[in-house]
Amino acid sequence: MRIPRLLPLTTALLGAVLALTGASAAAAVPPTGLAAGPPAEFGSDWDDPRTPEPPVSVPGTRHCTVRVVDDAFDDFDVHARGYTPPTGCAGPWSKVVMRLEGSVAGRQFDRLGHVDVGGVRMLTLSTPEPSVDGISWHVEKDVTDLAPLLARPQQVEAVIGNVVDSTYTGVIHVTVDLDFYTTGRGAPAAQTSDAVLPLAGTHRDGTDLVGSLTVPRNSTRLVADVFATGSGGGCEEFWDTSAPASTGYSCPDGLPYREVDVRIDGRLAGIAAPYPVVYTGGWSNPFLWYAIPSPKAFDIPPLGYDLTPFLARLNDGEPHDVRLSVVGLPSGQGGWTIAPRFRVWRDAGRSVVSGTTGTAYAPEPVVTSSVAGTGDRAGHVDLDATREFRVSGTLSTSRGPVTTTVTRILGNTSTHSWTDDEADDTLKASWTDSQAVATGPGNGTPTVERTEHRWDKDDVLGFHPRTDTAGAYDVTGDLEISWERTTSTSRGGAALSSRTESSTFDGRAAWIYGVPRDQRHATADTRARATATERILGRVATSWDHRLRAVNGTFVTDSVG
Repeated sequence: MRIPRLLPLTTALLGAVLALTGASAAAAVPPTGLAAGPPAEFGSDWDDPRTPEPPVSVPGTRHCTVRVVDDAFDDFDVHARGYTPPTGCAGPWSKVVMRLEGSVAGRQFDRLGHVDVGGVRMLTLSTPEPSVDGISWHVEKDVTDLAPLLARPQQVEAVIGNVVDSTYTGVIHVTVDLDFYTTGRGAPAAQTSDAVLPLAGTHRDGTDLVGSLTVPRNSTRLVADVFATGSGGGCEEFWDTSAPASTGYSCPDGLPYREVDVRIDGRLAGIAAPYPVVYTGGWSNPFLWYAIPSPKAFDIPPLGYDLTPFLARLNDGEPHDVRLSVVGLPSGQGGWTIAPRFRVWRDAGRSVVSGTTGTAYAPEPVVTSSVAGTGDRAGHVDLDATREFRVSGTLSTSRGPVTTTVTRILGNTSTHSWTDDEADDTLKASWTDSQAVATGPGNGTPTVERTEHRWDKDDVLGFHPRTDTAGAYDVTGDLEISWERTTSTSRGGAALSSRTESSTFDGRAAWIYGVPRDQRHATADTRARATATERILGRVATSWDHRLRAVNGTFVTDSVG
């Protein structure tokens, strides 16, 4: 008989077994005081979850706070309210910070949600799974990029799809505040785009998201931020372990290569590698995430695309078709949520900016694989994939001709294997995504902005029958995840500025499946670390190093420095 595989997130199987608790969140300032010692195993309660990411730095100027969400989420409804800019802190602002406070108690799944402002995504999130006694968590985010929208009244919509009944009792309470920091000494007005636009008239065409975009005729720069997540309880939440149906693997969604593409009027305009986020019910072992979530699980970052080379086509004042596709997704397979927004910069010296767009270099992805397995037997999927994209465009601006060249390179290597009945499931994978944007006048020296991502995942999951209890299994997990991003600006080979961020997770957990709740004997030892270093003209300007460790839900290390 095939052993029932425990899918990593909110599946019906886990629903019947694991809704006892769970948690993860972001603490802006490390709390003082740690427990004298951890318990021998998980009980009915544990510490509020924390993440090691640095808090958003803010200026010392006066600020005003506007609450945009204050709701209890117990359904799948859209919770809407109007937003009005703060009268006591009129813009322009030096910074805008979003602060989320959440709490939940009882039994509940991890849930997915989002907050939109003016029709564009501000936050994509997942929630902690609660303990019986309840937990609370905090998330903060720099949302200064949305200042052009926030300067005017808008509609705010929040959704956290949640089921509350006699079994799943956890009602998710969330408030979201926006803090607006005024300008002042050492705090100039933030440099942002001139407008933030939604994709209009969105609808689904198969698995693609399609809509239209109309930009001002004097646009000189266009950047898309696309929130893209595999989600909804199906196998696309775990697309990085997918295997062809011929292998007999329990998530048969084809090869584990995914890519999110943007097309404008049918032409490929951008490529990106999606981040394989792990939610707090994920990987068959929520005990891994009760105290410390996986990197970025509560503020899932968007994918960035510089679409400036295509403005020569878009600057005609007409709506243009935009299509977003998930490459590698089997035909007819759903499970992806996609939400784009577009930031636009304009030429103050011209009402119309014209130009030319070159032919893009955009060969198909190069994907090689080795696949084995059938039925309930052992198998593997080994994969190596690369993708390249390059395009240039020139605009005739009020400062003269400006050429922008975008180069993007994606890479993915993956070794995934499993034993008979998927008793042991092993994945070792890495993803790289590098974008370079070179912008310069005529034949002058360009300024180059680089953004480089790297993600790694190394894990072994076990699901073994116990000899002493019929129908019971030992569930074990040993998982390492790393998330890294480096952004830099240079000119003529000279480094002007750079910022490197990393977030890592290392954890082991075990529990017994198929026994009464008080006999699960769950244990976990999890660690996380976040670092950040910012350099200006080669000198370190700021740095951050925060380490966490939790044993059986109790923090034993919380160290900054």
